[in-house]
Amino acid sequence: MEKTLTTIGFDADDTLWHNERFFQLTQAHFAELLADHADRDHLMDRLLAAEKRNIRHYGYGIKGFTLSMIETAIEVTEDRVPASVVRQLIEAGQDMLAHPIELLPHARDAVEAVAATHRVILITKGDLIDQERKLAQSGLGDLFDEVEIVSEKSEQTYRDIFVRHGEGPETAMMVGNSMRSDVVAPIQAGCWGVYVPHGLVWEIEKAETPADHPRYKELRDLGDLAEYVQRLS
Repeated sequence: MEKTLTTIGFDADDTLWHNERFFQLTQAHFAELLADHADRDHLMDRLLAAEKRNIRHYGYGIKGFTLSMIETAIEVTEDRVPASVVRQLIEAGQDMLAHPIELLPHARDAVEAVAATHRVILITKGDLIDQERKLAQSGLGDLFDEVEIVSEKSEQTYRDIFVRHGEGPETAMMVGNSMRSDVVAPIQAGCWGVYVPHGLVWEIEKAETPADHPRYKELRDLGDLAEYVQRLS
């Protein structure tokens, strides 16, 4: 009997390993450095606006985030930001790029469990070099049949990936912590979308929960994934 579910995609950042908390810590340092020029809420609003408009130039990831911090610092100081502050922002970005990878609970067990019975694909977006570094340090690389590092996770992205590496989106599932990128977009493509909450969510990745959709599922954590996959297969 042909399986209903044949292919499972995993998000990487904040699904398999910690990521957003390092951005939050760097943003707190950023606010301290610019405290004499703008209050924290205003500064964060300006930074978020810079990140949104710069995605089309720099894409997702730490490098684009660092450039957005520098741009925001220049704006709020009206071109008077000290070179020492710019240097510290660059160093903060470099520290983020060198930070060791820490797996989230159940990450390895979950991937190993479903990889024993299904084709598994890592689907992540961001800077190519940084995402490759994180995957190598995670020790999970050998568990995946394919790795896709993309510039954006759209409905069409998922269709293309699951046609290229599977039997199409109708027999595929995407697992992740981002409602917009890892759940809504895959469901729009015809996949199952499995939401695994992380707690820290980037504002840009928020979206309305498709709670009534038959292919939507929220899990407590990755420890519940294998059982859910088994029920669908």
